[in-house]
Amino acid sequence: MTDIPVLEVEGLNKAYGSIAACRDISFELWPGEVLGIVGESGSGKTTLLKCLNGLIEADSGSVSYLPASGEAKTLDAMSEAEQRYLSRTEWAYVHQHPRDGLRMGVSAGANIGERLMSVGARHYGNIREQAIEWLEKVEIDPSRIDDLPHTFSGGMQQRLQIARNLVTAPRLVLMDEPTGGLDVSVQARLLDLIRSLVRDLDLSVILVTHDLAVARLLSTRLMVMQRGEVIEQGLTDQILDDPQAAYSQLLVSSVLQV
Repeated sequence: MTDIPVLEVEGLNKAYGSIAACRDISFELWPGEVLGIVGESGSGKTTLLKCLNGLIEADSGSVSYLPASGEAKTLDAMSEAEQRYLSRTEWAYVHQHPRDGLRMGVSAGANIGERLMSVGARHYGNIREQAIEWLEKVEIDPSRIDDLPHTFSGGMQQRLQIARNLVTAPRLVLMDEPTGGLDVSVQARLLDLIRSLVRDLDLSVILVTHDLAVARLLSTRLMVMQRGEVIEQGLTDQILDDPQAAYSQLLVSSVLQV
């Protein structure tokens, strides 16, 4: 494991008028680490994730990334072309609603193949072979390769979105409520899949979730947000078993009382 973080965020701020969605956010993400970000709706966790991915422009602060080439660069120092290429190769973004991350008008295989083609793959047979391999990895019957995503269940759509994102072997994956809106039994299977993929592919992950059980299962370290600020961070089990901040205690106790 390198002694340089994969991602380093310093003093990130984002406001909407007088409302601070993110206020002076700073943290590091290390190779192979899963950082869970938790907090109630409106705490700023999804805004933070979108700022990191460039979907929203931060007002100030810096985001530094260590690419596979080994030379860390701030995102601001990258050209738009470099950032686009990064988002297709070493970075991946898994949306809460899989329809936001899929092309609904093309087949399952084409959804996976498109990302491969965006990084230069051109041999149809090889692309289709890799698509079949990834359908199997995410537990989708390869015979569904030519089916459109709208014919899939919600859980299958989410697994297809994961396959589309991971086929180019990214180093960093941003996940926004990846099990949100799914039935409990479907959630359990998807969580097992995500956990095994993270381990087997040695992914660095930032996971946004409101579900503390999901955070405990998947994350190595936890960051608790309230009103745009990080109020506590540390090892996941440490925070969930012995929260120090009053708001963290409230979050944990509310789950225990359900």
